[in-house]
This record gives sequence, C-alpha cells and structure tokens, in this order.
Amino acid sequence: MQTYDVFNGDADGICALIQLRLAHPCDSTLVTGVKRDIALARRVPAESPSHINILDVSLDKNREAVDELLAAGASVFYVDHHFPGETLPDAPGFTALIDTQPTTCTSLLVDQHLGGLFHNWAITAAFGDNLNAVADELAVKAGLSANQTEALKTLGVCINYNGYGTTVEDLHFHPADLFREFVKFADPLDLIASEPVAWQQLRDGYEADMTKGLAASVLNETDTSLVVKLPDEPWARRVGGVLGNELANRNPDKACAIVTETRGDHYLVSIRAPLNNRSGADEVARQFPTGGGRKAAAGINKLPVDQLSDFVGVMAGFWR
Repeated sequence: MQTYDVFNGDADGICALIQLRLAHPCDSTLVTGVKRDIALARRVPAESPSHINILDVSLDKNREAVDELLAAGASVFYVDHHFPGETLPDAPGFTALIDTQPTTCTSLLVDQHLGGLFHNWAITAAFGDNLNAVADELAVKAGLSANQTEALKTLGVCINYNGYGTTVEDLHFHPADLFREFVKFADPLDLIASEPVAWQQLRDGYEADMTKGLAASVLNETDTSLVVKLPDEPWARRVGGVLGNELANRNPDKACAIVTETRGDHYLVSIRAPLNNRSGADEVARQFPTGGGRKAAAGINKLPVDQLSDFVGVMAGFWR
C-alpha cells in the first residue's frame, strides 16, 4: 500500500514529519508546498487505498478531499493544531490528534505521540512557530544550555522562514528537499554542529532578508496594532511571516500585520495576535476573502486592494 506524507512547508510541518520518519522510516511520497498552500489533501489520488499522514494543515480546509480518500478505503492519520471544522470524519480509517490550544503545535503533538523520542526537533518547531515561552520551558526541562537553546531557536526560525513565498520559486529550498536534508539528523543540534551547506545557505538568506524587512515602511501604528508594508519582491515574500513573529516579539502588547504587495489586484497578509493575548488573529483574517488561520497567527492570501484601509481599521480596533 502506498504511503503519502502530506505536510505544511513551514517549520512545524517539516519538524513533525522529521520526527515521524525518524521513528518510522518509510519510502513515502511527499506532498507539500509553500506555507500558505494548505489544500494539500486533494493532491493525493483517491483511485486506490493508501495510507496517508497529514500534518499541520487545517482539516476544515481539506475536509472534502479527506472524505473522498476515506471513502476510497484510505487510512488517514491527521495531526494538527488548526481549526478542524465543527465535526471530525466518522470513518474507521480516520485517526486524529488535534489540539487548537494556542500554546501547542503539530510537532509538539507528534512529540507526545512518540513519547519524546526526538524531543529537540519538537523544541525547534515550537521556536519556529513562535511559541518561544513554551519552547524555552521545554528546553530548560530537557537540560539544554542557553547556547543550545538559542541554536535551536535560530534553526526553527530559519526553517519557518523558508516556507514563506507565493510560489516555491520564491524559496531557497523546496520544503520537501529541506525535509530530505534535515531528516538525516536525529538531533538538530548535530545538524547545527556539522554545518551542512543547506543550513548555511538558509541561515545566510534569513539574515540578509530580515535586515531589509526590519527597515520596512509602517502603514499604521496604534497602542494595540502595528501594520507594515513590504514590496513585491522575492525577499519580501520570504521574510513576511518571520518578520511578523519578530515584530510581535518586539511589541508583545500589539497585534502585528505584514502587508505584501503582489503583481495582481490584491495583497498578501500575515497577521500575529499580541503575544500577551494570543487570540483573535483568525477572527480578523476570516473577515476578509481567503482569510484563515489560528488564534495566534493567521493570514489572508488575497486581500483586495480596495479593502486595505478596511483591514487596517480592523487591526486598529479589534484588540482595543
């Protein structure tokens, strides 16, 4: 029976699959893409029974495809922390580990499922998902030094950074290729110490793009919100998500949004709820076409140009 690994192209999705495949090696077919490409289950053929692992993408956004796969006799193992919809599939082939609490992520759920076998990869993912307080606490409990903790944080942030872009051509590495390179290491600290070329390129690209991002123009700033604008350039599309995390870390009482120009009649938007009140980002995003996400972090894939001022107004007023 063919096995498919369907996973988000960000740090959480990649690190979740790394743990799963280190524990259970398998020559699977990888299905992934840029971070915002979440309707991934439909890429899995439903012509014959298969085993499918789906990691870090919303069941709500993939429900129709999942139902078709289950009806075709597939078994589906679903692990995620996004809104799953009002009900879960009622089928014998469906197993789920879903927790939407804002203090967890898919890699932490996989870590619990595996009994902490590859715990440092889960910590890396938590940092990549901007769960810094959670990751710091886990690192202390794991007995990691301050330098080791900071190294895992940098790795997680850089893996997450690589997932952002409109297309895979914007990225330094296709997420599937990055997974193949990094799954070679049972411990991410060994990866960092060995300095493989992929890691060096990713780290250098992150540092260069973040320098530009932190100099971005501010569209609007209030006591509770900050909205910045980036140009229609590959570096800007790459850095948008991690820049949002960094701005949120620097402004813990403010919701932060990155509005990136595109060649079309819309903007790409990344939203972070205030770190001191990790809720509401999904509610703001869903007020606009193509918006969605989690309580703490969400986005709008195509915000119409004529709705930009409305979005800025919602950001300014929602958390007051």
